[in-house]
Amino acid sequence: MPRPTKYRKVEFFPQSTYFIPLGKPKCEIKEIALKVEELEAMRLKDIEGLNQEECAAKMEVSRQTFQNIIDAARKKVAVALTEGNAIVIEGGNYTVKFCKFKCLNCGNTYEVNYEQDKRICPSCGSNNIVCSKRSGCCRKWCK
Repeated sequence: MPRPTKYRKVEFFPQSTYFIPLGKPKCEIKEIALKVEELEAMRLKDIEGLNQEECAAKMEVSRQTFQNIIDAARKKVAVALTEGNAIVIEGGNYTVKFCKFKCLNCGNTYEVNYEQDKRICPSCGSNNIVCSKRSGCCRKWCK
C-alpha cells in the first residue's frame, strides 16, 4: 500500500486561475490542471531563484519530491503552450496557515485553512467573502 501524500506548504496564490489562448473558442480548448503546489514550485525556483534544496525546505518536502513536482509543472505548462490548451490552477495537496475571512453579506467572521479550499460563508452560504486581515496570507480571495 502506498504512503499517503504529504501536504506541501505554499505561500502564494494567483489572482487569476484560468488562462486561455486568445482567439480560440472556449468549447474547443482542452484544459490542463496545474496544481497549486506545482505553481508554487515554479515560483520558488524560476521567479525567486532559489536552489532545489531551498525550494524543498520552503515547501517542506524532500528534494526528490520537489524535483518531481516541478518536472510535472513544467511539462504541463509546456504542453499547454505548444498545443494551445487552457491552464486552470486548482487542487492539489497543499496547506498554509489559517486566515480570517469576513462575509460581506451577513458580516460573519471565520477562519479557514486553504486545504479546505472553501469559498463560501459557513453561516449564510454566500461566496461574497474577503480576507479580514489583508495580511497577504490569503491572496487567493483578497480583491
